[in-house]
Amino acid sequence: THWKHGGIVGVKGYGGGVIGRYSARPDEFPNVAEFHTLRVNQVPGFFYTTKALRDLCETWDKYGSGLTNFHGSAGDIVLLGTTTQNLQPCFDELSEKGWDLGGSGGGLRTPSGCVGMARCEFACIDSMDFVLEVTRHFQDALHRPAWPYKFKIKCSACPNDCAAATARSDFAVIGTWRDTLKIDQEAVREYVNNGFNIYGLVIGKCPTKALDWDAEKKELKFCAEDCVRCMNCINMMPKAISIGSERGATVLIGGKAPVV
Repeated sequence: THWKHGGIVGVKGYGGGVIGRYSARPDEFPNVAEFHTLRVNQVPGFFYTTKALRDLCETWDKYGSGLTNFHGSAGDIVLLGTTTQNLQPCFDELSEKGWDLGGSGGGLRTPSGCVGMARCEFACIDSMDFVLEVTRHFQDALHRPAWPYKFKIKCSACPNDCAAATARSDFAVIGTWRDTLKIDQEAVREYVNNGFNIYGLVIGKCPTKALDWDAEKKELKFCAEDCVRCMNCINMMPKAISIGSERGATVLIGGKAPVV
C-alpha cells in the first residue's frame, strides 16, 4: 500500500518518538489502515540484557505488529506498526519497564554512537559516555521538539567511524590522536616474512602516501605530517601499527550532503 506520511498521533506529554502512518487505501488494506511507528531510545553501545529485550518484545506483540528494526538509521529501536488506540497503552507499559521514546520529526534526533571502549582497541574516546551525557542533557529537546529543523548527533570513538557519524549526522564527534602512529618494526617484519602483501594492502592504499617500505632495511617509513588517520594501515596490521597516545576528538559541524 502507499502510505500517507505524517499525521497527528502521539502519546501524552511527548511531541516526538511516534511517527504516524496511514494507508492511502484503507478500503483495500483494512488491517494496516493505521500502521504507526514508535522509536524507542537505544542504550549507548546497544548493550541489552536478554530480559530487557524479552520484556520489550512481549509488550510489542501485545500492542503492535511484532515487527521491529534493530536499529534505525537514527539509532533507535524501531517498532513498526500499531493503531492509534494502542499507542498510549503500549508506551505506558514500555515506560513501566524502563524504556523511553527517542526523537523524531523536525527536531533533535536520538544521539547515537559506536561501542567504543567497551570492546574496541582502537577507541580514542569513551563514545558510550558521550552519548549518555548528550542524551541526558538534551532529553527535553528529544521529547518536546523545539528546534527548527531535524538535527542528528553521532559519535565514533575512532576514525573508522563505525557509527557513520561523518556521513549521517549534523554534529559528528570522531575520536582521534594528536601525536603519531606507534609502529613496531619487528612486528612489521614478521607480517612481511609471513607473506603479507605490504605494498598492495598498506603502502598502495595510503591516501596521502605517508607510508613506504624500505626493502633493504626491512623497515616501514612513516611521514607523520602527511598522515590523515584513515585507519587502513592499523586495520590491516593491528599487531604492528596502533593509534597514538595523545588522544582526543575531532568535532565536525554540518551535515554531509548526499549525491543524488
